[in-house]
Amino acid sequence: MLGQFDFNVIERSIGYLFREGMTFTLTLTALAVTGGIVFGTLLAMMRLSSFKPLSAVAGAYVNLMRSVPLVLVIFWFYFLVPYIGAWIVRSPQPIQVGAFYSSVVTFTLFEAAYYCEIMRAGIQSVSRGQVSAGYALGLNYWQTMGRIVLPQAFRNMLPILLTQSIILFQDTSLVYVLSITDFLGAAAKVAQRDGRLVEMYLFAALVYFIICFVGSQLVKRLQHKIAIVR
Repeated sequence: MLGQFDFNVIERSIGYLFREGMTFTLTLTALAVTGGIVFGTLLAMMRLSSFKPLSAVAGAYVNLMRSVPLVLVIFWFYFLVPYIGAWIVRSPQPIQVGAFYSSVVTFTLFEAAYYCEIMRAGIQSVSRGQVSAGYALGLNYWQTMGRIVLPQAFRNMLPILLTQSIILFQDTSLVYVLSITDFLGAAAKVAQRDGRLVEMYLFAALVYFIICFVGSQLVKRLQHKIAIVR
């Protein structure tokens, strides 16, 4: 079988795969992780709020997003939001969002639900005594969260946040439904063009495995260091 394996097709296309495909995959991952953590942290604070309507809205959002497949969310946003936007601004034509911005917003909104639960656990892991101490010093809720609670919560949950980011990196391959050229999409185009499906899909799987495996090992080392600090 290896005698029929064409290594040249990988060598010829490797520049295109990483220049076009991997660049998009890493860009989407970075933007979605950043937006997801920020929005997820706000959701976590809403869920922990003593104001019941605010907590209920955040809880409903998180439960909805975690109960729906990501690929359906991608479809919903890409096809429905242009019409919703047109209805809001009363435009006769759908608002063109574009595949790239659709994927960024979709992944951000979807992953925020998972980051929310991670951050909620991190916030709850901080002793209530420290929160009370912040109030005793004259800090309000937001100052206590920003200066005392959230820094510790991020440190406690950093390994899990990074693990979720690795999962997000893998999930970015679902943008194929929007015909976007991510790394897997680029490999699929080369495979179809040259008729070398086995070579390209095996190479794509190997690249994903190496990146995710290295990332997982780094997370384990980080988790060990955090445990020593504690």
